[in-house]
Amino acid sequence: MKRIKKVGVITVSSVLVLLALVVTLLQPVLSFGQNPPYEGQKITHWKTPAVDPSKKTVLIIADNKQTELFDMLAPFYVFNATEQLNVYIVAKNETPIPLKKDLFVLPQLTFDQVEKMNLQAAVIVIPALSARDENQDPVILNFIKNHMTPTTKLISICDGATTAAATGLYDGRPITAHATDYAYVKKNFDKPIWTQNITVTQSGNFYSTAGVANAVDGSLLIVEQLLGKEVRLRVARQVNYPHADIRLKHNSVALTFGNKMSIIRRVLFNKRKKLGLLLHNGLNELRFASIVDTYSRTFPKTFKTFTLQDSVVKTQYGLTFIHTGDNRLNPKMDEVHVVMPESLSKEDEKYFQGIELVQQNSETYPMDQCLHRIANQYGVHYAQIVKVTLDYN
Repeated sequence: MKRIKKVGVITVSSVLVLLALVVTLLQPVLSFGQNPPYEGQKITHWKTPAVDPSKKTVLIIADNKQTELFDMLAPFYVFNATEQLNVYIVAKNETPIPLKKDLFVLPQLTFDQVEKMNLQAAVIVIPALSARDENQDPVILNFIKNHMTPTTKLISICDGATTAAATGLYDGRPITAHATDYAYVKKNFDKPIWTQNITVTQSGNFYSTAGVANAVDGSLLIVEQLLGKEVRLRVARQVNYPHADIRLKHNSVALTFGNKMSIIRRVLFNKRKKLGLLLHNGLNELRFASIVDTYSRTFPKTFKTFTLQDSVVKTQYGLTFIHTGDNRLNPKMDEVHVVMPESLSKEDEKYFQGIELVQQNSETYPMDQCLHRIANQYGVHYAQIVKVTLDYN
């Protein structure tokens, strides 16, 4: 009897140890999209951006707790590329917004500053924020509603549809969201007209896009309606948009159980890469967001950012990135991604000697570049799963 008890205890202990190991290995999947909040030094070099009164204004809502990277930065880049708009990332307070571990972006204006400056929004963009259900931040909801005018264009990106729906402004109007989250999002808000298999919905001045990857399509549609077709075509060429016209047809394909098991198998049984990403002044926000949001979905063992100059980086269109991590180089790192290879100095190349430098080109749509390489590395099947997680179908 004692022997049976002993065997039972050993068996239970072994199972618990195995479960703990599996949970640890699956941590990148379980915590996907969750980044630690900013805990660095108080920001002292906050500078209010200039406002050109001759230009219309775009306000991109951000949540200081968490804002989906591509949802926020892709519209920021596209609207700025018109060179005809004031474009600002706005948040409740000055706390830097998490982009990924050890990397944050400063909001350009707080809600209070927008009020004091009496800025009138021609466009309001709602990315996916930290709340993806009915428990929305009333301060954010009130800010959006208070800045809507009869001419303001409002667009939700991906699961920003939850915040948009919570405002009540989409009641009786079509709205869409990420295909994988669609059923969950829909059950919390029954007054909008939930729609699928479309890239961008529109009802008057109210728009919404399908998941993550569709942020560019929605932004381009508003650019054309706000500034004309010629401006839209110029911006589309600048970002190497892969369609002659704005893509409206969409296949709303959700992640299947089989897809999820493929991700789990990759994390548990395949070699996971150690990735790096070089930050530098003048960094292209769209390329950066494309790299981070696609390669994060391969669930690398590590994905470390580097800055070889200052810990504060100014992007192409004036955002302030704050890097709080160290720049220690792991000699076993598999590859370092370079957003703008033309910015690499000989000293930079020496620093990463012996490590593969993955360089973005300027001829292909950034997200397509990443997905093509992922297909070569992990196979077409897994690249397709990454596309589904991005709702890029």
